[in-house]
Amino acid sequence: MSINTLAVIVAGGSGARFGSDRPKQYAHLQGRPILRHTVERFLAAPGIDAVQVVIAEGHRPLYAEATAGLDLPPPVIGGTDRQASTRAGLEAVATRAPARVLVQDAARPLTSAALIARVCEALSRHPAVVPVLPVADTLKQVEGAVVLADLPRDAVRRTQTPQGFRFADLLAAHRAHAGSAHTDDAAVAMAAGIEVHTVVGDEDNLKITREEDLRRAERWLAGANGGAGGWSWRTATGFDVHAFAADRPLMLGGVQIPFERGLGGHSDADVGLHALTDALLGCIAAGDIGTHFPPSEPRWRDASSDRFLAFAADRVREAGGRIEHVDLTLICEAPKIGPHRDAMRRTIARILGVAVDAVSVKATTTERLGFTGRGEGIAAQAAATVALPRP
Repeated sequence: MSINTLAVIVAGGSGARFGSDRPKQYAHLQGRPILRHTVERFLAAPGIDAVQVVIAEGHRPLYAEATAGLDLPPPVIGGTDRQASTRAGLEAVATRAPARVLVQDAARPLTSAALIARVCEALSRHPAVVPVLPVADTLKQVEGAVVLADLPRDAVRRTQTPQGFRFADLLAAHRAHAGSAHTDDAAVAMAAGIEVHTVVGDEDNLKITREEDLRRAERWLAGANGGAGGWSWRTATGFDVHAFAADRPLMLGGVQIPFERGLGGHSDADVGLHALTDALLGCIAAGDIGTHFPPSEPRWRDASSDRFLAFAADRVREAGGRIEHVDLTLICEAPKIGPHRDAMRRTIARILGVAVDAVSVKATTTERLGFTGRGEGIAAQAAATVALPRP
């Protein structure tokens, strides 16, 4: 039988940082090994024709226990590091000649069918695809305990798996760059000159590295499966308004809009992102934007409002929650929002680390009534829905 898309699940690590008497991929999550959760998600995913697991020498009994009853080929024994293990898996399935391959970390047991589909869809258009998430925190270059400099975060992303490739290209890249100790397959592909494209990752697609990651995954699955505790869905709103001001760029929804005037305010005055920030903070009862970013503090002067929205998204995640949907309505007579709507949705999705279809942006007027009708400024109303684990 011909194979279009094959998933290689790399499970050869020792999980030294996990602090358990067994490798993390075999630790139990809701009574079943983490590896089993991961494998089952790929076996059930539409478009995945076969699954091959790569394990470490000496893990056969653990693997047999974890995958009992599943329709899988015999495991492949990996190498001394991740790159070597992935190559071992690729070499083992080369005779099956799949057109495409997805490489997955065994310790990501919550990978969704939607994310797998997103990678596969993009792989139909690009030679290599990786899911990524934005970096919300300020990055520092340090030496020992001393901060040397700030590092720009706008151009960096957090990378997840599954990572998708044309099979023949990835195998050739691994053969050409064997022993180079790359930590993911995107790096191997780039070393071989393959252009790597990105899709939006998933904040729930966590990689279990430490004990606290396992507890977070337990909470997520308890809610998703209707187990003890479950999920509590909360919706909150945000509202903001800014007057027009001369000699400033107009920022709306994280996008600079060509217009003769900007908005006045201590930060960049992005009224849309401010309203969304308040909506998210409201979902977790964490105050409002002024509580965390008071305009009395000089450091927030002209600050980009994506920092405020990313902060709110991080607070949701720290509470164990996930952002289900956000909706933004911009209220103004001008400028026209329609031509910029999709760019705003993509930008907001990137900041929040959610799919674009979880972001709605709309616009309306007040039929020339009130301050927006007189063209004095722009108002924004936002709503956010967040799922939080019940105690």
